[in-house]
Amino acid sequence: MERTLKELKPGEKAVIKIILGEGAVKRRLMDMGVSRGVEVLVRKVAPLGDPVQVNIRGYELTLRKAEAENIIVE
Repeated sequence: MERTLKELKPGEKAVIKIILGEGAVKRRLMDMGVSRGVEVLVRKVAPLGDPVQVNIRGYELTLRKAEAENIIVE
């Protein structure tokens, strides 16, 4: 079953499988270090699920819920 980054709970780790989205959205995520095969650790999720704070490539990154839904993990 496909899971998105948004579905992970704080403390969970996963590996990025696919980045959905087109053009500028996908490019922006990739510019921030989000790419296939990279391990990501969910640090915090805000009370309403937006935003999601993750640790990727050794730094903290905060993503909007809509961005996290475009990242498929395994």
